[in-house]
Amino acid sequence: MKKVVVTGASGYLGERLCQALLRQGYSVRAFVRRTSDISSLSKHHNIEFSYGDVTDYDSLLLAFSGCQVVFHSAALVEPWLPDPSSFITINVGGLKNVLKAYKEAGTIEKIIYTSSFFALGSTDGYVADESQIHHGKYFCTEYEKSKVISDKIALDAASQGVPIVAIYPGVIYGPGKVTAGNIVARMIIERFSGRLPGYIGQGKEKVSFSHVDDVVEGHIAALNKGRLGERYLLTGENASFMQVFDVCAAITGTGKPWFNIPMWVIEAYGWISIFISRITGRLPLISPPTVDVLRHQWAYSCDKAKKELDYKPRSLEEGLAEVLPWLKSLGQIKY
Repeated sequence: MKKVVVTGASGYLGERLCQALLRQGYSVRAFVRRTSDISSLSKHHNIEFSYGDVTDYDSLLLAFSGCQVVFHSAALVEPWLPDPSSFITINVGGLKNVLKAYKEAGTIEKIIYTSSFFALGSTDGYVADESQIHHGKYFCTEYEKSKVISDKIALDAASQGVPIVAIYPGVIYGPGKVTAGNIVARMIIERFSGRLPGYIGQGKEKVSFSHVDDVVEGHIAALNKGRLGERYLLTGENASFMQVFDVCAAITGTGKPWFNIPMWVIEAYGWISIFISRITGRLPLISPPTVDVLRHQWAYSCDKAKKELDYKPRSLEEGLAEVLPWLKSLGQIKY
């Protein structure tokens, strides 16, 4: 069995990926920062830890030593940060370091790079597939910009013979850590706490929702079946946040929101949240870049992954039926 290294192993996706790889018998090296919360991963006695940062090339090279596969899932995932340069430093600089370390390590046979649906751009009025290239004219968030730049680097590397497969999840949701990467869980918490009493805007723009465990299985399938140099959308059901709230209401037997909060109100709240964030240091749930994202559609087809990777995304209803009891068990919501 091949030895794999997972960057961003303590993250929302990375942690679930490590656990799935261990269950399937892979030898796993988790690349984490010294400050990372590894309490869940350290329960697995057969996992190896390598400490460092994707911005620290030497630590990355050491982590790659003796490994045949790299899952590069480390990324800075936030809609807004007071210092936007961090996105380029970590998301773009990190990928450059991974590609450099791949060449020097000499043992890596395949790199599975976790990109994002943001790297392909919005899909206003249609559903896109892997052939879409981001227009590059504007970006809703600095995170989106960093992923577009990184995507070009990854595809250029593939054209030069680097054995890389690019993966594009949608909005990832499901059990795990309630982080910025799990925006659906955070929205549900806000909804059930009463802090988000209505639908966001008209709530009709569709987004592709991906259950975290489906995305994990898709990553492992990309290792075993993914063609080098190819892009694969690991997306799921295309639905609106209005549908998310309605499905949650149906599952829990609670009332649906009965009004729509205008986007200008949400945006004003975002600006106030940023002002408060600069004072408190706590990152806001809603910021103006988030509102920009919500004004667009991000709907995608995962037919290619279904055909080539045997990817089987669950429905939004199936996924939320798992998420809601999980959040309730944590004491995050009541119904």
